[in-house]
Amino acid sequence: MNKKYFDLIETAPLTASEISQIERRKQRKINQHANKIREISVEKLKEKVELKHTNGRVIISIDTEAKNSHTFGDGSKIHIARQFNNLNRRETEPVNAHVISGEGITIGAEILIHPNAIIDSNKIFDFNQNITDVKYYSIPKEQCYIWKNENNEWIPLKNFATALRVFEEYKGSLVGVEHKLIPNVLYITSGNLNGKVVHTLKACDYEIIFMGSNGVEERVIRCRHFENETNEREEIVGIDTGLTAMVKKGDLLVGISSNDAKSIIFKP
Repeated sequence: MNKKYFDLIETAPLTASEISQIERRKQRKINQHANKIREISVEKLKEKVELKHTNGRVIISIDTEAKNSHTFGDGSKIHIARQFNNLNRRETEPVNAHVISGEGITIGAEILIHPNAIIDSNKIFDFNQNITDVKYYSIPKEQCYIWKNENNEWIPLKNFATALRVFEEYKGSLVGVEHKLIPNVLYITSGNLNGKVVHTLKACDYEIIFMGSNGVEERVIRCRHFENETNEREEIVGIDTGLTAMVKKGDLLVGISSNDAKSIIFKP
């Protein structure tokens, strides 16, 4: 009869510090693997391909998983499955794209687009299918909003302007009270109206939610503005010199939201 013998060796349980070190090593390997995949995707996004745009459209490449991650200060990343519990497409859908071909737009430049542009009716099927996350689309030019120039500055495309919201500062003693938003008013930060407070039509402060270069979510506001031409889609209806003066004096705050609003004091 075959017999088997086992040596039972008792080992001391791992300490909390040792467990933490093991978890950190595992997470480091996961992050390294994810970074390699991301580097391949970035190279594919910037790769020149034989696609040519048609009139009124821009061909872009986009990483469909770009918004499903967050990078911490130490470089570690986590995966965020946004689509499963959020119906706000501005927050869930990717908007960072790269230009493959488009009139008046630098090829290879990074642009911010409308989240609803990434749909099957705009998709270019059966092209570079070996890369899972990088897809190609031909989208209407009016759904391209802001592009990044060679100095890594975000510049609005033609017929758009960037802006900040305007707030009346809360000066009371209570903690947590938000500043009061002035509705349908924007502080323009680009173009021929740069540095002026304007009145707009209702709900024209469209907020783009995108991934910054450091892998952290960022936001920018855009509105439609047709410089030196008449267009029925113009959203700016007038310049408010009084509010502009108040902003320049620091009496009003500007920002994306009440949390980051601050005064801008212009020195003569």
